[in-house]
Amino acid sequence: MKTVIIGGVAGGASAAARLRRLSEQAQIILLERGDFVSFANCGLPYYIGGVIGEQADLTLQTPESFYRRFRIDVRVRNEAVSIHPEKKTVSVKNLDTGEIYEESYDSLILSPGAKPAVPPIPGVEQENVFTLRSIPDAQKIKDYIHTAKPKSAVVIGGGYIGVEMAENLKNAGLQVSIVEQADHLIGSLDFDMAAEVHRACRQAGIALYLKNGVRAIEGHTVYLENGRLPADLILLSVGVRPETTLAETCGIATNGRGQILTDRQMRTNIPDIYAVGDAVAVKHFISEEPAFLPLAGPANKQGRIAADVIMGGDAAYTGTQGSAILKLFQYTITSTGLNETTAAAAGIDYDKTYLFSAPHATYYPGGTNMSIKVLWEKTSLRLIGAQIVGFDGVDKRMDVLATAIRFGAKVTDLTELELCYAPPFGSAKDPVNMIGFVAENVTNGLVHQFFWHDVENLPRDGSVFLLDVRTPAEVAGGKIDGFVNIPLDSLRENLSRIPKGKPVYVHCHSGLRSYIACRILTGHGYTCYNLAGGWRLYALASSERSGRS
Repeated sequence: MKTVIIGGVAGGASAAARLRRLSEQAQIILLERGDFVSFANCGLPYYIGGVIGEQADLTLQTPESFYRRFRIDVRVRNEAVSIHPEKKTVSVKNLDTGEIYEESYDSLILSPGAKPAVPPIPGVEQENVFTLRSIPDAQKIKDYIHTAKPKSAVVIGGGYIGVEMAENLKNAGLQVSIVEQADHLIGSLDFDMAAEVHRACRQAGIALYLKNGVRAIEGHTVYLENGRLPADLILLSVGVRPETTLAETCGIATNGRGQILTDRQMRTNIPDIYAVGDAVAVKHFISEEPAFLPLAGPANKQGRIAADVIMGGDAAYTGTQGSAILKLFQYTITSTGLNETTAAAAGIDYDKTYLFSAPHATYYPGGTNMSIKVLWEKTSLRLIGAQIVGFDGVDKRMDVLATAIRFGAKVTDLTELELCYAPPFGSAKDPVNMIGFVAENVTNGLVHQFFWHDVENLPRDGSVFLLDVRTPAEVAGGKIDGFVNIPLDSLRENLSRIPKGKPVYVHCHSGLRSYIACRILTGHGYTCYNLAGGWRLYALASSERSGRS
């Protein structure tokens, strides 16, 4: 059995190692047109920013180490230029010598990955304009910073890589701006959760230009649709495109986005040819809609599956969930599953709630609250998405939620999870449990919710009663027009101030005290609605929406 693998990063390298673990007799050839295999492209921003000190630390394997451990024939700077399915051969060009040779295969795995998208902006060919996808890309940026001594940088695109690069360029001493056409950074987040990211960026001195595009780059100036920015260094980070020209030219089926089509066992439409990684079309695990989610974890899983199937197994890929995490200075930003935009696009009737909770026991020093948002399907209560922004403990909670989604949990099942507790690490009622408790109260009708984006449409004509149960000191720091302040602890003594027969809309800082107020008022015959996420979320998101922040 001879397997040729085209592409030596993530999925390709995983497939090669898995094949060897399954068979000592298999002949395995790994072709990579670049200089490196099995490198950590997710670590590239941190190499540029100096967090990772040595380029060698980015390479998980070298051709030599691959051979020593796995006896795999790794050929860097060898580019597959054409595939001949009828002969089961690949034409390969040695980029050092120019020689073109034929390599036969019994099975062929394509792992070509994706390349940075380069928009047709005048000036993108300048030497101070960069993309980032490989170790040579990172080295070019690092060398430019060292030799040209740039003072200012503009990152075009506010996705995960763009934001990571903004942080690392800031750490490298540059004045940094991010330009993003959408109204918020990090597309997997909803606007209200991204507002936390915007605040974190601005606190760190990164300027944001949202709902804005780039018209042209001239020298050290970026001309926006609205305004212009000085830029000694420009990074294009507007997404990636699958590298599928090689596949298409030999008749492998692709979709309208240029992604390779495979079955659940990573087979293409041509016998004995498999495809894995960023170039492959996937279905979203939850919505089952076509998705483009170029992530390292799924690519590695697909490589393993292809290897298993080649060796006679029946492994199958069940879909990509989109779990992702981002470090932004002291902040941790995570998401999994669907957000409101993608849930609505999939036609899912969903509900949502928010939590603002400490990562461990509040009496143990050092805890800073995290902002949590979850979505669930209304009829089935199936948990379909989560987003968390905060500091310590964010990754732990998101991994629990991502696992719950993968195994089809209802949002109310979160109440049953028995999670580790000691004061330095968690609470007896963990934030994950609390999400379940809040959702349980919503789904069984103990509390009705309204949201930050509903506030401006609440009537101020006296047909409803608007109640703020925060303390007077909190109200002095900012309030919502029209809301009457009656602190929670004196609510029972002031029921006469709240007219019967009118709906009562209640808020506090985070949503907890206003929930208690709703239960008190419901017990006295009122119909109440609680502001999910509280004043804190309303103030942040509405201020961001109006452009005041």
